[in-house]
Amino acid sequence: MTHAPTNSHPAIEARELTKTYVLSEDHRVEALRGLSIQVGLGEFLSVLGPSGSGKSTLMHILGCLDQPTAGEYRLMGRDVSRLRDDERARIRNEEIGFVFQSFHLLARASALENVELPMLYGAKRPGRAERREQAADALDAVGLSDRATHAPSQLSGGQQQRVAIARALANRPRLLLADEPTGNLDTSTGREILETFARLNEERGLTVIMITHDRQVARYAHRSVELRDGKIVHDSANS
Repeated sequence: MTHAPTNSHPAIEARELTKTYVLSEDHRVEALRGLSIQVGLGEFLSVLGPSGSGKSTLMHILGCLDQPTAGEYRLMGRDVSRLRDDERARIRNEEIGFVFQSFHLLARASALENVELPMLYGAKRPGRAERREQAADALDAVGLSDRATHAPSQLSGGQQQRVAIARALANRPRLLLADEPTGNLDTSTGREILETFARLNEERGLTVIMITHDRQVARYAHRSVELRDGKIVHDSANS
């Protein structure tokens, strides 16, 4: 397990975030209730909580997939809580990598081609040679250089998830968000994926935020926060 970074410069500062979903005239759901959190640059944080606790809503806001109803969210020092949709889309593509429980790989594309995909849709759009180089570097970072030409059907579940992690790294983001990344894997394979996150955090200085309901999974992070009813009820360093 890695140790918490000494650099305390915040990657994320969220203050008094609220998120209210209006389902009908007399039915409102308060998913976040005045939540505040700070995440240091290069920190590995796990967010724990049962279904309905607000952890997915928090991830969507931190990942610029949604906006809070009220409150302030600063990412790498920039207030992104009120940006236009196109501005948030650019930040998502350039600053943030996403890893989900399901791998979401294109079945007919090779591992390398799957990793290249995010680079095709960003503002920078590197040329083919640079794209291939960045994709190869990302595959190397997750230990899959020798599987670059393999289709998803030729890879194990753990290897497919590592391709998904490489895809998240393709645009060289500073923040990696993982939503239940071991949920579809057995215990041993899940441990390998968690060790990959820990290594990327330590070697590349990536800020990693991982959503999970499993306390054993959460212990791979430097620090764990626990959500309940849209609020943080526990925040502690992992030993």
